[in-house]
Amino acid sequence: MAIKILRSVGYGLLVVLLVTFGVSLMMHLAPGSVSQTILGAEATPEAIAAMDAELGYDRPFIIQYLDWLWHAIRGDLGNSPLTHIPVTESIMQRLPVTFEIAILALAISLLISVPLAIVSASRPNGTLDRAISALTSVFLSVPAFVAGPVLILIFAVSFNALPALGWSDIGDGLWANLRTALLPALAAGLTEIAAFHRVLRSDLIGTLSEDYIAAARAKGLSGGYVMMRHAFRPSSFSLLTISGLSLARLIGGTIVVEILFVLPGLGQFISNAVISNDVIAVQGVVAFIALVFVVVNMLVDISYGIVDPRVRKVSNSKKTKAPKTQKVAA
Repeated sequence: MAIKILRSVGYGLLVVLLVTFGVSLMMHLAPGSVSQTILGAEATPEAIAAMDAELGYDRPFIIQYLDWLWHAIRGDLGNSPLTHIPVTESIMQRLPVTFEIAILALAISLLISVPLAIVSASRPNGTLDRAISALTSVFLSVPAFVAGPVLILIFAVSFNALPALGWSDIGDGLWANLRTALLPALAAGLTEIAAFHRVLRSDLIGTLSEDYIAAARAKGLSGGYVMMRHAFRPSSFSLLTISGLSLARLIGGTIVVEILFVLPGLGQFISNAVISNDVIAVQGVVAFIALVFVVVNMLVDISYGIVDPRVRKVSNSKKTKAPKTQKVAA
């Protein structure tokens, strides 16, 4: 187990390295510079070059990246040349907003998709199953930048039930905070509802066709008991995997939602950093999001053994070596 964790950590660090290098290279090749943003549109090329030299952006790209990487390994993601605030501090200030939206979107997606998948798998290809599949296909086809305005029109404009824009911290009250978080979370989670439903429905249908399920039904056990006690757990591996990946993806992919609903999260921060060519801020946020992906993947792998003990038994059985066959002398 320890070797597996160390191997996962090594692969994860390699992923973080490659992702940050690729993003840094793209930012380096992009036109403009943060110096031009600081000095304004009227700045002369000489003034921009002088500020680039002052900030260290006149050095070769690989030197800039290695210098940033050396400080990042020691926990220093640098200071934004625009705000002069440490990038780590900026991330920590905005992370609670993004994290809450991602967690709430994941929770809403699971609360809706799991019952729908159970109902669909109970009578596959029936009328209700086809209706649910059609509904989830609509969810899958609607991106967040379309779902957001539609949800605003329905819940904020038509029914005046939830605020359309803005953010209330949890210190202002739990209900006030949830009212500002529900619409962004629902907009971000619609696609996840469709993905979770399809994966769990398919796995449940496959599990329900197994012989041990038929034996359980032959004993006179109710359909609901068989579904939840015997079929659901072994069918939840794929759901567990994509749920973990979905959480990491939601943390790193709420840019559109945060811009649309004017939320002070990581998405808004990295969007502004890209527009202003703030390479240091972009590198820091990308490194953090990549690290989140790595950690979540590791936790998902570890949780397999908790969800189904048979995984641990298989892993332990692999450690026992088969006896070597004796060579027969010619």
